[in-house]
Amino acid sequence: MPHLDSITLHKLSSPRLSRSLSTLETWSFGLTGHTSLIVIIPAVHHNLGLSAIYVWIPAILFGMLLNYQVKRLGSHFIDAAGGTAIYASKLLKSYPILARYTALAYFFSWSIGLSTYVTVLTDLIQENLKALDLACPGLLLKLGFTFLSFALAFSGTRALGILHLFFVIPAIGLILAFCFQGFSWLAFSPTSPGFFPMNWSSISFLDWAKWFFFINYATYGCETASFFVADSRRPEQTLRFLDIAAWLMPPVFLGGFWIVTRTVTDASLGDNPFLLLLAASQSFWGKSASLAVTFLLVANSLLTIATAVSNCPRILYQLALDKHISPVFAVVSRRGVLGPPLTLMFVLCLIGLIWGDTTRQILFSNVSWMLSIMGLHLGLWLQRGKPEVLFPRISLGILLVEIVAFLVGGFAWGWQDFLMGLLPPIGIMGIDAIIRRSSFAPLSPKWWLQRYQLRTSSEAQDSVMLQVSILIFLLCSAVVVGWLFGIQLNKTHATGDESLIVVLLMTVAFVGVAIACWTTLPQVVAMAEAREAAEHLFMVAQDAIVVVNEIGVIQQANPAIQSLFGVKSSQLLGNHLSQWLPALTQYPQEWKKRSEQKLNYKNKVKTLEVSVSDIPYQDFQEYVVILHDITKRKQAEEVLRQSEAQLREKSQQLAAQLVQSEKMSSLGQLVAGVAHEINNPVSFIYGNITYAHDYTQDLLRLLQLYQRHYPQPEPEIQNEIEAIDLDFLVQDLLKLLTSMQVGADRITQIVVSLRNFSRLDESEMKAVDIHEGIDSTLMILQHRLKAKPDFPEIQIVKEYGNLPLVECFAGRLNQVFMNLLANAIDALEEPLIMCHVSFVEDKKQRKNPQIRIHTELSDDKLVIIRIRDNGPGIPESLQHRLFDPFFTTKPVGKGTGLGLSISYQIITEKHGGKLQCFSFPGEGTEFAIAIPLHQQQHK
Repeated sequence: MPHLDSITLHKLSSPRLSRSLSTLETWSFGLTGHTSLIVIIPAVHHNLGLSAIYVWIPAILFGMLLNYQVKRLGSHFIDAAGGTAIYASKLLKSYPILARYTALAYFFSWSIGLSTYVTVLTDLIQENLKALDLACPGLLLKLGFTFLSFALAFSGTRALGILHLFFVIPAIGLILAFCFQGFSWLAFSPTSPGFFPMNWSSISFLDWAKWFFFINYATYGCETASFFVADSRRPEQTLRFLDIAAWLMPPVFLGGFWIVTRTVTDASLGDNPFLLLLAASQSFWGKSASLAVTFLLVANSLLTIATAVSNCPRILYQLALDKHISPVFAVVSRRGVLGPPLTLMFVLCLIGLIWGDTTRQILFSNVSWMLSIMGLHLGLWLQRGKPEVLFPRISLGILLVEIVAFLVGGFAWGWQDFLMGLLPPIGIMGIDAIIRRSSFAPLSPKWWLQRYQLRTSSEAQDSVMLQVSILIFLLCSAVVVGWLFGIQLNKTHATGDESLIVVLLMTVAFVGVAIACWTTLPQVVAMAEAREAAEHLFMVAQDAIVVVNEIGVIQQANPAIQSLFGVKSSQLLGNHLSQWLPALTQYPQEWKKRSEQKLNYKNKVKTLEVSVSDIPYQDFQEYVVILHDITKRKQAEEVLRQSEAQLREKSQQLAAQLVQSEKMSSLGQLVAGVAHEINNPVSFIYGNITYAHDYTQDLLRLLQLYQRHYPQPEPEIQNEIEAIDLDFLVQDLLKLLTSMQVGADRITQIVVSLRNFSRLDESEMKAVDIHEGIDSTLMILQHRLKAKPDFPEIQIVKEYGNLPLVECFAGRLNQVFMNLLANAIDALEEPLIMCHVSFVEDKKQRKNPQIRIHTELSDDKLVIIRIRDNGPGIPESLQHRLFDPFFTTKPVGKGTGLGLSISYQIITEKHGGKLQCFSFPGEGTEFAIAIPLHQQQHK
């Protein structure tokens, strides 16, 4: 099942997380940890007072070093999502179980933290509603905020990023204002208690470990921008913000703590964040302190919730890509929604809300958090020496401090809850094991991919009507809610209603964005994507595209127009298109939808195919003109028309060559068959002549014995001896047998020559004796070489060199020898035939006909074969056409003009050689063949 899911995911899922987030949006996520001072500082102040500075200083230093280290890791793993948790798993890749446990501990810490902040936000709203005597079920509010958070997450990270950005900017601005104004008030106000205390208190190691265990969640949590490196359009800029986040920690955490510690001395306020911060800020903010503090508390909760549902899914997503957990968690929608990780996180949050014990939630969260950070520092030490590790020795020292604080501080908060806090990552690993083995459809990647496709195709068609309807609904709802709260405020005349207004405004904004994410935002995103796609196509199109108004003036032009018109697209704007295409002088509505136009460009004429389409708007009309350069196509068409006749002639030549080759192949088969049939009876005769000669010798010796012992035969025998002329018969019979022996030898040689020449049908390349092929060809042509009554014998002069066996197509090469030797014989015979001169008359005028055959092996391993006749030669004006198909110098009916053409192809194409002709009028003609000794060296 896991293997099948992996294959399905690989084939069906869309590309990985797209880089859709701007730098500012990723930076905003990196400020979430800084806002946590709102809830952390009051608790630390209440329990430790001024001595908490001993906890804050090392925690802040460790956090700053962590930011620098995470930045280096992010630069090395630039395409990895999930930030610190994933970097820890990659550093611990040699220990896959530990790597998985570390990353899942980080995931669980943020997941359960979401439940905690939902509870904090709910308690804040309930406290403010009490002033109006309004009761609201706490569980209902918690579930509502949880559902809204995941509604935002399931709509895509962009909406969360924008919402986060709008909240985090004023929140960080207020925090910095709180710190700097507080410092100024402490330093310069006459009513302040002074910048420095009179006495410094000490802290026990147990308290130090306990509260270091508590506050490192804030100081280590300022690296959340690294989670979005894989989503960022400029990942390097996203990582650069980790430096800014690191240097914001001292003024924010240390400054905020110092101001609260120096300005709040009333122990009765307890650890209530609102009351402590209100008391600390009233000195310099006055009446607006309540609004500001309320905004900070609500903003911190909303920002943490938004960050949690954004970064946690990326941890599971990257773990799935790295094959640590089930591949279903790597499924991502086209708009970057990580459905399966969000679903698992939603289940964990619901469990945390139903459980409802905030103290235990915080302890479990801190245990998992410290486990993941210790895993990171352990991985840094194990991978020391790698370029992505900045300071391994310092990391080892921090790890040792963390281990001590983890054990001592964790047990100080409660050993049972501490030990139970080690189990959630193991539980998540168990859930993953169940998912891997389950056949339940929603646990497979294919099911999620189908859901995403259905959702895309089911988006509303009339988005304008939908958006207007939702806008009306929201406005009416806001009016009704405001009216109801106004009535209630008039009844109660409660104080502190300003804080409630802040809470309501921020909550309504949160709800409004969530509703928009599931209604109008998909339509807006779809339109934006369509616009971006159209603009992208417009810019990257290879064809030139211009947009003209109703009178033909160019309004827009894409970059491709520059290569066509020779001017920049910006220079075309405001000019009429007819300045470049003179034929388009009328109004665009009169132009043909498709036409061909001429363009003069650099003294050359280009042919353009012009396509026109109109775009009607409510108050004006535009026309899109696509200009496609078809000059090369037109030129190609002309070339094709011109070459059609040549191709037809070439096809005729090839057909004739094929016929000639087929004839030669058939001739080879016929010759081989005749040679075989002749060979049988000739072999019989040749084999019996020897026996006949022996038998005749025996009979003649017997006859001689009779003549010796019976010198006086009977008269009848004597008469027969005289009648047959016995003496002559005895002498001539032996001569007759000898002549038969010579004839049989001759027939045998002819049969061998025929069999050698019949190699024409062989297609295999093999090593053969070239001289044997030449001799076989001469044997076949022997009848043309003999003397005739009107023509003398043609003398063959063989100048054979010492040639090794030559790799060639033997049959094909024999065909070349046949063509060249036959042409040489024709060249020697034709003058007498054409002029009707007898041999006796011509003998005084010319030398004896001769064909000279010369072979040699050159230094560069080329076999050279020269065939030269002493005929009349070939005129120089015809020599360059000798190898053209169908060209011949012979009389009509004496040749097809294909012999030399085919021979040329055999030598050049089949053997990679050369065939050349050298002719000297009145002296003769020589054909020179050069082929490689070994063909494979020349292929």
